[in-house]
Amino acid sequence: MELQELRSKIDEIDAQLTKLFEARMDVAAEIGAWKRENHMPVLDAARERDKLNAIAAGSREDMQTYTQMLYSMIFELSRSHQSDLTRSQSSLRKEVEQAIEGTDRLFPTSPIIACQGTEGAYSQIAGTRMFKSPKIMYFKSFDSVFSAIESGFCQYGILPIENSSAGSVKKVYDLMLRHKFYVVRSCRLKIDHNLLAAPGVKKEDIREIFSHQQALDQCAGYLEQFGPDVKITRCENTAMAAEAVAKSGRRDIAAIASYDCASLYGLKCLESDIQDRGNNYTRFICISKKLEIYPGANRTTVMMTLPHRPGSLCRALSRFYSLGINITKLESRPLPERDFQFMFYFDLETSVYSGEFGRMIDDLDSISEEFRYLGSYSEVI
Repeated sequence: MELQELRSKIDEIDAQLTKLFEARMDVAAEIGAWKRENHMPVLDAARERDKLNAIAAGSREDMQTYTQMLYSMIFELSRSHQSDLTRSQSSLRKEVEQAIEGTDRLFPTSPIIACQGTEGAYSQIAGTRMFKSPKIMYFKSFDSVFSAIESGFCQYGILPIENSSAGSVKKVYDLMLRHKFYVVRSCRLKIDHNLLAAPGVKKEDIREIFSHQQALDQCAGYLEQFGPDVKITRCENTAMAAEAVAKSGRRDIAAIASYDCASLYGLKCLESDIQDRGNNYTRFICISKKLEIYPGANRTTVMMTLPHRPGSLCRALSRFYSLGINITKLESRPLPERDFQFMFYFDLETSVYSGEFGRMIDDLDSISEEFRYLGSYSEVI
């Protein structure tokens, strides 16, 4: 049989499948209406499990896995359709709409912002990228930045969230579990690391190198040339590392930091662009105490705890897929004092004004045990 004939057969089967799928969804809508009238939840886990087993048992042995995968998606779409027809607008969706209406049209230009580190830190550089002329206050730790926002001491805080080479900043993700905040903007910053030392110090004189763990990870290949005799000392921040080198008076140490730190702390750049990858970017988020949604918001971040059973994450992913929402970041962190339970962080690509966004917001509680909406925003590149 020729390829075109086979494709014609596929077209005929697809036409039948489409009609049957529509008929099934219509019946599902009627079931949803009945459940609403009788105050029953949309999800009947026992019925769904029995149905999946029965469908698999009735299919060919070599098709059973594929059939279960197909019907798991169909069930997800069916629940989503039932929820769309039966639900009223959620309180969270109303809160989001109020935030859109209540937020100024223009992003602030000179607020007080909190950054971890000191002058010359990459967080400070990211802050000046997001705001035209911010008033910057420096804090020793990421935890202090969160606290400064919660207390109202600063209006916004700048935090690194992930790097293209070294991955997620896990300390920040863990702190996100403990603090109340919203994301109002993000920024992707090109990171070029430099080896800085006191004037007159040569590369062969160096016996100790100071920097932040993320910077050290991003320059791991470069650092191998120094061998085991050179000590690596971790600091809270790259700018703090540069400051420590400048104040020490020692002639055998160096720091890995931004180029700006050389002039700020009277150091000399021994080598520039020492990161292992040329396309080395760090993504920073800007957080606030209250929910603010500025025009053009096309990214959303949510945190979810899912049931500890097979398929829970798959069902959540299927729901986003069915809505046509792209997942740009998925991170999981263990929940303290809960064995084998995780909080999942999703960065989603969807306009805050789209119908898909509204359906997702209304649906979050049905696909998770707990969830937190962390805001919708745009990213500065």
